Amino acid sequence: MSRLLVRRPSPRLAEGELTHLERVPVDPELAQRQWEAYVDVYRTRGWDVIDIEPDDAHADGVFVEDTVVMFGDLALLTRPGADSRRGEIETTRAALEKAGIEYAAIEAPGTLDGGDVLKVGRTVYVGQTLRTNAEGARQMDALLAPRGWTVVPVEVTKVLHLKSGVTALPDGTVIGYPPLVDDPSVYPEFLAVPEEHGTAVVVLDEKTVLMSSDAPQSAQLFRDRGLTVIETPISEFEKLEGCVTCLSVRVRD
Repeated sequence: MSRLLVRRPSPRLAEGELTHLERVPVDPELAQRQWEAYVDVYRTRGWDVIDIEPDDAHADGVFVEDTVVMFGDLALLTRPGADSRRGEIETTRAALEKAGIEYAAIEAPGTLDGGDVLKVGRTVYVGQTLRTNAEGARQMDALLAPRGWTVVPVEVTKVLHLKSGVTALPDGTVIGYPPLVDDPSVYPEFLAVPEEHGTAVVVLDEKTVLMSSDAPQSAQLFRDRGLTVIETPISEFEKLEGCVTCLSVRVRD
């Protein structure tokens, strides 16, 4: 069974944190419709959707990936780098406990945003950003090394999170838009994509990825590699430095 952790957007979504983008108007009603369509992609493919308790006081709460990352059957509860987001953790913790998911947690002074964590096989690339510090990466390594994971810190200066610049295809090829990637040589296999919003994919299975509908050339590039590509509009979340990976956490049993 595959399960999906999500949280509906807050009415205050437009107030979310911004680091590298200029603030532009966000349409909360359109964002809600886009979020529902995004979640429906998983529902129609048989995923069991787990709704984390709404937390409307936190504008960025819809970006649930930043609060928890899955490593096999272990969930790592993060400690977001932005003070405004730390209140999201308790409802995420409650959802994990209710779902019976084992978890560990990052402790102060460590900080870690899930958007800074890219898993490729048993390698975990962790962005060193304004949101994730060296102590957060150290704690992650201490938790994961005994479980057979290798943690690799990566400098990130051009985007908010590591996964704002790179994600990975099912075969492990790391993809990214070159102007947003500090050092592509960090990755054993790197594929440049032609559009900014083509950097982010969610792997649904070995042949299928989900991505933004705002990168048609990148989508065709992936199809040319033999992948099935599902596109969904997420413009209102992209205005807030979000992408398809940010809006959910996949739990595979």
